[in-house]
Amino acid sequence: MAYDLITMGRIGVDLYPLQTGVPLPQVTSFGKFLGGSATNVAVAAARLGRSTAVVTRTGDDPFGTYVHEALRGFGVDDRWVTPVAGLPTPVTFCEIFPPDDFPLYFYRQPKAPDLEIDAHELDLDAIRAARIFWMTGTGLSEEPSRTATVAALAHRAKSGTTVFDLDWRPMFWTDPAQARPFYAEALRHTTVAVGNVDEVEIATGERDPHSAARALLAAGVELAVVKQGPKGVLAVHRDGTTAEVPPLPVKVLNGLGAGDAFGGSLCHGLLDGWDLERLMRYANAAGAIVASRLECSSAMPVPAEIEDALTAGAVL
Repeated sequence: MAYDLITMGRIGVDLYPLQTGVPLPQVTSFGKFLGGSATNVAVAAARLGRSTAVVTRTGDDPFGTYVHEALRGFGVDDRWVTPVAGLPTPVTFCEIFPPDDFPLYFYRQPKAPDLEIDAHELDLDAIRAARIFWMTGTGLSEEPSRTATVAALAHRAKSGTTVFDLDWRPMFWTDPAQARPFYAEALRHTTVAVGNVDEVEIATGERDPHSAARALLAAGVELAVVKQGPKGVLAVHRDGTTAEVPPLPVKVLNGLGAGDAFGGSLCHGLLDGWDLERLMRYANAAGAIVASRLECSSAMPVPAEIEDALTAGAVL
């Protein structure tokens, strides 16, 4: 079976406060949700009817059991989610100060299991056969995950659509300059690059969205997608096609999962061959819906919700 989408990268447990506008020291209750960017993208695409799987690793602990159960509940294949003895499943906390302040606190010490993905354990044939393969910048931050990620990209050899989620998390790197050569190597093997302004700057040295998009195309991709926050999103294709669309109006509760919803919807539209304008508007709408909700994975919208938002011109 060839999957519509295989993602590779972070997994963990999100413990998000059930109180808004309250600093963590004063929070008294939390909700527990499946988390991790690559995992959330797989969930988002599954919600849209796509066959998805994730390649990652957990601790051999109760939270590891939980993420397996959650993945199956969302219809995401967990066959390539394996335990690492001696390392805990990561936990992430956040604070919620709408509309635009959501500090994240990653507990991934002494090392996150998802950075222990080994190239020799990959099902490279399945990765090559997937219609879309999605990998992340975090996967390049440490060994053996770095070598495994590049091995997957090289074996895939740009077959189908290969997406590089630039996913810049400075706390996972000792020096920002260290990241650029690894990002450059990954870009050589990918067909689509997706990132916000900070992330494209790490990858290309360019902060202006149009300049960064051109630099990503020059680095080897076919489609560059630059998320600009309140200014919307810019997409530039190698064939000269460009789309720049504004964000969908929404009352933000928690913006942390919006990018993952955008990613899953982006994959959905790419699989159907949509034009750039439709693709960006649909992905924007999915992201806006999740920004209006507390959690990430379980907040991912189904098609009818996205279509309703697009029809209304806002998330109501």
